[in-house]
Amino acid sequence: MKSIELTNADLYENGNIGVPLLKWFPLFFLVITPFALYLDSVAFTKAYFDLRWLVNISVLVFFCIFYYVSDFQLRKLMLVMVPLSYLGEWIFSKWFGWYTYRLEEIPMYVPFGHAIVYGSGYVVAGYKTVIKHELPFRKFFSIAFILLFVGVAIGLEDYFSGILGVLFFWLIYRKKWQNLYFLIALCVIYIELWGTWFGCWAWEAKIGGVLPTINPPMGAVFLYGGGDVLLARIVKRWNRYLAKKDLFIIHLKFIQIR
Repeated sequence: MKSIELTNADLYENGNIGVPLLKWFPLFFLVITPFALYLDSVAFTKAYFDLRWLVNISVLVFFCIFYYVSDFQLRKLMLVMVPLSYLGEWIFSKWFGWYTYRLEEIPMYVPFGHAIVYGSGYVVAGYKTVIKHELPFRKFFSIAFILLFVGVAIGLEDYFSGILGVLFFWLIYRKKWQNLYFLIALCVIYIELWGTWFGCWAWEAKIGGVLPTINPPMGAVFLYGGGDVLLARIVKRWNRYLAKKDLFIIHLKFIQIR
């Protein structure tokens, strides 16, 4: 199954990607994330009170603004990502039990947060600098992620990340080595580090009671990337539906003219 056929050039030429406001949203994501997760942290809750409701509302508002300033393609990706990520959360957290949240139930802000993570990587991939130096970035990211996965697998005995790291590079190969997916992976690592540091969620020491891992496992980036396979199929069918609908409308107008 092929992924969404996007290149960095396509991203830069894609509608509102050129709007200055949208280009700032990855920076907003970097700044807001630690503050939002701190409000849902174990330390803050014990010292003061539970503000998860405020985090839920804040993330939802941020998602809506991000969605509003985005181009049509990114809107579709973000919109589909919300229910898709909730399904993934239910599978990996509730069914498999790989990680648990502070209050056990899946927070409302998590699925919307996943969409923001995806959107942030998408927007950065459209930056002029990333496009202009596409090959050097690709080489750098490839080496950096190889060292990361090998390092945690050997140095920290995170065999779970070692296995998922291999799958991640298989996925990157299928995606034609687009920097987009490396950038999304960086956003994933960023939010995973903050979330586990604050105790908003925690990964099991052994996945399935067998595979040792760390908290958080760097291989978690593959779970996000793997979700893109389903995301690609859904959005591709959506595009086909819209194309058929447009053709049908044109056909009706042609008949009326005749």
